[in-house]
Formats: sequence, C-alpha cells, structure tokens
Amino acid sequence: MNILETIIARKKEEVDTAKKNVSLKQLEYYRHYNANVPSLTESILKPGANGIIAEFKRKSPSKGDINAAAKVENIIPGYENAGVAGISILTDSDFFGGKKDDLTKGRDLCSLPIIRKEFIIDPYQIYEARAIGASAILLIGAILNKQQTLELASLANSLDMEVLFEIHNEKELDLLNNYINMVGINNRNLKTFDVDLEQSIRLANQLPDNMLPIAESGIASIDDYLYLRQAGFKGFLMGEYFMKTKDPAIACSNLCEKIKEKISLY
Repeated sequence: MNILETIIARKKEEVDTAKKNVSLKQLEYYRHYNANVPSLTESILKPGANGIIAEFKRKSPSKGDINAAAKVENIIPGYENAGVAGISILTDSDFFGGKKDDLTKGRDLCSLPIIRKEFIIDPYQIYEARAIGASAILLIGAILNKQQTLELASLANSLDMEVLFEIHNEKELDLLNNYINMVGINNRNLKTFDVDLEQSIRLANQLPDNMLPIAESGIASIDDYLYLRQAGFKGFLMGEYFMKTKDPAIACSNLCEKIKEKISLY
C-alpha cells in the first residue's frame, strides 16, 4: 500500500472505534456543537486580508517530526495576532501527531475560523467536527467518489460548516458540487508526497468561477506566496513553513509583515 492507502485503512479503524465510544447523540451535547462559528470564506475575502491559513501540525508522513512538542496554546494565539485569515488544525493522531482536543483548544483560544484538517471518509467525522468547534472541514478528492463528496459536503453545510475540497489532478474536478465553498489545490502528490508548486497554476485555470481557489502545500517563501497570489489564488494554506521553526507564531508574524510590505508596492 502507498502512504495514502495506509492512512485510510487506519482511519476506518479509528472511526469505527470512535462511533463505539461516543454516539451521535452524545456529540450533540458537546459545548461547541451549536455554537456560532466564523466563516473562513468571508475572512479570506475581507478587504486587506492576506488569505493565509496558518496550520498547526506536529509531524507528517513525508517529513517525520516537524515540531513534535508543539502546544496549541503556544502557537494559535500568535497566529491570530499575526493577522492570518484562518487556522488549520490537524486532528489525525497516528500520522500527523494531532488530536481532536487540539482543535477544541484552538477554538477556545482564538476567534478565527478553523478548518478541521483530517482524512474524512464517514459522516460521523462531520458531526464530530461540529462538536469540537470547526468552522470548516477538509474533504480530499483522492479518497472520495462523487456520491461521497456530495453527501459529506451537503452534511457539512447543513451543520453550518464550510467545505474546503482538495484536488490533485484534473480528474478530481468532476467531483465538485455546489456545497463546496473552497477548492484547495495541493502541490503535494499524496501518493509520493513530492511537491510541485506549478500544480496549483495548472489546475486553477480550470476551476469554476464560483469556487474560491486555495493553494496548499509547498509554499516556502514570500516569493512563492506572491507568485500564487498574482496567479489568482485567494487563500494560502501554510503549515510546515511555520511549524518547522523554533517559534511558529513569530515566523508567521514575520511573513505577514513581509506580505504587507510587498503588497503595498502593487
């Protein structure tokens, strides 16, 4: 099995266990289940916004440990103070070192919209995302078919969450539907985890006009950001660029300041 297949096989086991431990009815009693959450699309499109979605993650299958000891409370408030448009928090434990509690803590620590970054394959995970405080969910085209995408995206919308749909190739464009708010184009091949920044540019021109384009992965400098912004991208999901540093919040703040300086030149 490749990396993605291994992750999904483990995820099925994980979801089955979660269903046995916490019922859907119990999720409805979580304190964030019915709470109002901010809109990520509105935050990204707000005049003057830099569109940065700053990610919190401790490790990845491709890089191993990135910041294994990272704590949400030491980073998320700093991300917000830096002036980003939104936050992405990994909740996968085995492969990314995340926890569902990371997202709940993040929700309590900031007022920004938060994406639940997860390998979502089951409606249960959508209800779970609402319960732990997510504003939006990630759906990955590489692991879903058209019907699954429709069902999961519509369910998320019905629970007042937005959908970031991640694609990697032209074939996955066929999976798009009207319940999807944002389309993330991943520069990283999920089977090999190699990065190709040009992937975003190639696919962006094929997106429907009503889909908000988000560039994901492999954004490693201010020049990468400006290149993608000039190509029409509105959002920029960045994790490793910040998390690999000693102080991710400071790294994020420094980038946001550079963006202000550069954008003022245009």
